[in-house]
Amino acid sequence: MEKQKVVADASIVAKWFLKENFSDKAMQLRDSFVTGKLTISVPSLLFYEALNALWHSGLFKEEELTLAASSLYKYGFDVWEPRGKTYEQSAMLSSRHDISVYDATYVALAHHLEATLYTADSELIQKFPEKTQHISTYKP
Repeated sequence: MEKQKVVADASIVAKWFLKENFSDKAMQLRDSFVTGKLTISVPSLLFYEALNALWHSGLFKEEELTLAASSLYKYGFDVWEPRGKTYEQSAMLSSRHDISVYDATYVALAHHLEATLYTADSELIQKFPEKTQHISTYKP
């Protein structure tokens, strides 16, 4: 049986470290990944976005942020660097749908991999209902 393919954006991964709405669902997604029930693919920018969210939360000082960075790296996500058609599609989606290139990159990757993008971003869900799911809907 093929594993479920998932793209997780920074709004989800940050919830692994912060107590926020739907952190419990984000943790279930993480646990499914860690136990091998699904794969998580991310664009390389996820690491910067997630750490930025942790820093701006005001809850993470240098030492904690460094530990979070190390932890994120050790998860072993399927990391995608910007290149080729997926990278070009990010630019197109950003322009056509009036979203950040960052957000468009997650959507483009989900399209490329024929995966579901889990997010807490209601704008992305509204603009791309065929590829996105709110993290609250995740069922392990």
